[in-house]
Amino acid sequence: MGLTLPYLAALTPPGWDVTLIDEQRGDIDFEAPVDAVAITTWTINSLRAYEIADQFRNRGVPVIMGGPHAYFHADEAAAHSDAVGIGEGEGIWASMLNDLAGGHLKKLYRAPEPQGLASLPIPRWDLLGLPPRFSMKTFSVQASRGCPFQCEFCSERYLLGPTYRFRPVEDVIADIKSTHARYIFFTDSNFGGRPSHTMELMEALIPLKIRWSALWPAYLCNDRKLMDLARLSGLLHLNLGIESIDEEALAGLGKKNNKVRQYRDALKNLRSRGISYSLNFIFGSDTERQDIFAPTLAFLQREKVPAAYFNILTPHKGTPLYDRMKAEGRIIDIEEIGRWPGIKCHITPRHCTAAELEERVAAMYREFYSYRSMLARLPLPVTEAAIASWIINLSQRKVSLDPDRMENFDEY
Repeated sequence: MGLTLPYLAALTPPGWDVTLIDEQRGDIDFEAPVDAVAITTWTINSLRAYEIADQFRNRGVPVIMGGPHAYFHADEAAAHSDAVGIGEGEGIWASMLNDLAGGHLKKLYRAPEPQGLASLPIPRWDLLGLPPRFSMKTFSVQASRGCPFQCEFCSERYLLGPTYRFRPVEDVIADIKSTHARYIFFTDSNFGGRPSHTMELMEALIPLKIRWSALWPAYLCNDRKLMDLARLSGLLHLNLGIESIDEEALAGLGKKNNKVRQYRDALKNLRSRGISYSLNFIFGSDTERQDIFAPTLAFLQREKVPAAYFNILTPHKGTPLYDRMKAEGRIIDIEEIGRWPGIKCHITPRHCTAAELEERVAAMYREFYSYRSMLARLPLPVTEAAIASWIINLSQRKVSLDPDRMENFDEY
């Protein structure tokens, strides 16, 4: 279950009746008798967000738009809404609603500098209307915002602020308890950004007897004390942004903490503790070797990696990579960046054409998620971690075999 809508509902001041709609779970009633519509969107969903906004505005219903897309593309979002919120909701959401109620809604609201994260309200999970035996039992919880690293291609340190902030452990535990769920996904950009805080939180997770998943840097997997505590606290799955097995490519991407020579031990530490994991890769950097694809597949097969995602280097607006690529005249379609992330090449690569890079990445998907590869890599689905890996592989296989599905982010 997504976190944004229930959390915004918790930030809503008294006097407003709130209905939450997630199109992945139900249809939108475009004739609903509402006083206002608020839409949060990433760039990947922005075209659909505009369709929704335009339909309500055609009825004369005011539309407020926010989210990561609005942060970097405020002018574009403003063309489809009556007000745009830029930045974190805590500093502007109540003001926007108060201005709307008073009849003087402004076109643009910009949040103040990021603040501390103590005493955030508990999300309004009750407004999701979940049946008692709802089969989807994984809920999203946030323990921190931001990232201590400065990768050239990542925009989140601009979106979430220049410093790494984390919530008090007791607040995070209260959020988890409010879900009444056994499975938790931590939405943090970097769950392990402050290892001492991560360990304190994992200690507090032990009595809850939950299973949880998160994203954190690969180098932490070499800390055996931390990994023992992670297993004890119920860690089910980690997503690791290792990006490349090429040291020169890693340096070019600004991944200073990733060390290829440490990958094998890191993955061994996960396997020995029965922890499922997935790896993220980025292809297309200027310093990348051109024979990188076959060695990458060999590495994945040799290490029996449960799941992997192969992405094409994308210059997202707001990043140093975007500024550099734009200055060099190497961005192919500046308006479409972020609409189809990972599978489309938006730049002119140094060592091949954009079409060649797209085909090489597509071939990686087809080979890695072939039945032959899956049978060689995956253990029998007799544990929770193994079952999770098989589910991911089977769904990714369907996507990899149908190019149209690779651009349909609502189907899987």
